[in-house]
Amino acid sequence: MNFTLSEEHIALRDNARAFLSKEVRLDPYLKPEANEQPVARDGLWDEIRKLGWTGIVIPEAYGGLGLTYIDLVMIVGETGRTLAPSALFGTLAGAWAVERCGSEEQKQSLLPQVAAGELSLALAVADPNGDVNGLSHGATASKAGDGWTISGEKSFVVEAADADKIVVMVDVEGTPGFFIVDAKAQGLAMERLDWRDITRHVSRISFKDVPAERLPQADGDSWSWIRDRLYLILAAESAAGAEQVLDDAVAYAKERIAFGRPIGSYQSIKHDLAEVAGGNECATAGVQYAAWALSEGTADASKAAAIAQSYASEQYRAATACNIQVFGAIGFTWEMRNHLYYKRARANAELLGTPRDQREQIMRILESEHKHAA
Repeated sequence: MNFTLSEEHIALRDNARAFLSKEVRLDPYLKPEANEQPVARDGLWDEIRKLGWTGIVIPEAYGGLGLTYIDLVMIVGETGRTLAPSALFGTLAGAWAVERCGSEEQKQSLLPQVAAGELSLALAVADPNGDVNGLSHGATASKAGDGWTISGEKSFVVEAADADKIVVMVDVEGTPGFFIVDAKAQGLAMERLDWRDITRHVSRISFKDVPAERLPQADGDSWSWIRDRLYLILAAESAAGAEQVLDDAVAYAKERIAFGRPIGSYQSIKHDLAEVAGGNECATAGVQYAAWALSEGTADASKAAAIAQSYASEQYRAATACNIQVFGAIGFTWEMRNHLYYKRARANAELLGTPRDQREQIMRILESEHKHAA
């Protein structure tokens, strides 16, 4: 792999950065009341859909741009750098579930709408206890005449509040299955959760005999396929977010004066920032390699995605903690945006399981490879 980004990749990243730097406003989140009531969205999601970002990796056969995951992380990284409050994560997650598990008719019907920005999706996977790697006991599907209904509960559903349809992973007679439901369907109730990252809407959803349409191509590998791509999104957000908080800390260390000198001239500060800088480079390289591996469908793509998420999420937490320390007494206050990055870092490191969970997955993959090679 050539780790050097092409001119097209750099242009895509720079254009996304310029747009989001201009359009994203974090001021409404820098108030104590933002932790109690959700901040009203300012139309950013509508602009993102107009730009066609929802269709970047949707195949051209279904109305998308058919670009690579490297192209995708150029944009997703910038949404993480700016903490852009939008439904992009949920829509990409739902679209991947349809792409992987849907029938040809379902894909022809739904994916062009997503690519055109006409349909927002969300993906409900986590059980009420937060488990995303089990059989999905939180909700079950039952036959109802010629169709299906879903009953039960799913939790930690990202951006469900802005979704038109929700893809749900449920237990079907002891086997994971994927179904799509209308977000406004009768019997579906949605409750906002007090999620530490207030720039994201996260919900608990309860289902009571909700009519559902099955995605019939789901199999035992479907969730891992989808999860690899979600790992990539979170890792890209985290790597770019870590770069941003380092830039903020360096800029502040140059202007904050203590004992007649900028604090950045003191060895303890320089060493901490240098350590973060080195870790950030590794996180970015891991994200780019995982994006390439998923684009090429290499044998180690799942391993690369898990490594990227595990490392980038831990690096993001370390970078945000260092950032707050450099800013000293003002770093944690509501008026500063530092705490928003810290909360996003903590949330990204837990949304799909902890870094330890990803390392356990990597070990299982390695054990499986060893057995097959023996």
